[in-house]
Amino acid sequence: MKTLLIVLALAASPALAQSYPTKNIRLVVPYAAGGTSDILARQLGPKLTEAWGEPVIVENKTGANGNVGADFVAKSAPDGYTLLLTDVGGLVISASVYPHLPFNPSKDFSPVVMVAYSPHVLAVHPSVKASNVKELIALAKASPGKLNFAVSGIGGAPQLAGIEFAQRAGVQWTYIPYKGGSDAVSGVAGGQAEVLFNGMLATWPSVQGGRLRALAISSAKRVAAAPDTPTVAEQGLPGFETGSFQGIVGPAGIPKGTVAKLNGELIRVLNTAEMKERLAKLGTEVRAGTPESFGSWLISEQAKWAKVVRESGVKFD
Repeated sequence: MKTLLIVLALAASPALAQSYPTKNIRLVVPYAAGGTSDILARQLGPKLTEAWGEPVIVENKTGANGNVGADFVAKSAPDGYTLLLTDVGGLVISASVYPHLPFNPSKDFSPVVMVAYSPHVLAVHPSVKASNVKELIALAKASPGKLNFAVSGIGGAPQLAGIEFAQRAGVQWTYIPYKGGSDAVSGVAGGQAEVLFNGMLATWPSVQGGRLRALAISSAKRVAAAPDTPTVAEQGLPGFETGSFQGIVGPAGIPKGTVAKLNGELIRVLNTAEMKERLAKLGTEVRAGTPESFGSWLISEQAKWAKVVRESGVKFD
């Protein structure tokens, strides 16, 4: 009888994984609506709902540059029903910027899938008298600290892009924090700040609408969505490459079978011609891969940005 119960239990385990999902899935975005993570979540949510017949509910849990939402997911049940779609660059940077995080970015999450890469746009308010990187650097050097640099959150990837740029160009500006990427874009478009780096997916519509002027793209090569906009690297800062890396993670300990099912379905959705074309028009590249490759990326990026933060000497308080 005991042997029979063990056999039945083993047989039931794969069945439980196969039956996932059986209820609503909560997809937490730790930033305000309208930013890169939010846009991607609202593109993916309906596709997963359609595939599985269970609602995928996008929920914005903002605060502390994404750390409030991340902490909520880290402490959720590891059953695959609470996930985090976030700028994973910001997630790994947090370990160096915030010394007393309530969670460990490298230990408290189960990597599910890298979603996409959206280069940062270096953009300015139309009133700024600079049409390229060289002119912006000259303007900033002429009045150190006068230009206000809008950031989506203290210590986030866009601010680190601004810090790396300032280090290499030898300029100073004043960092003005906003509550997410869409707020930072609105701040510059409204003239409360003059310059920003921000994810192309959330920023390019404002460039196209004339509310911002794009000076450069932070990718290694020019992007098809903006072929006439040069990169930062080709304008005098060789090797400069930053951007918004978006990914999905869950709490540590999600069963491997559930992670595999999530990963497989998300890769299928992301690799459809419709999704690739939709994102490419906004300069965003699908970067879907295995949970293992994503986990390795998180570890290497944490080490990379720890060095940038350490060498910058900037205080994030």
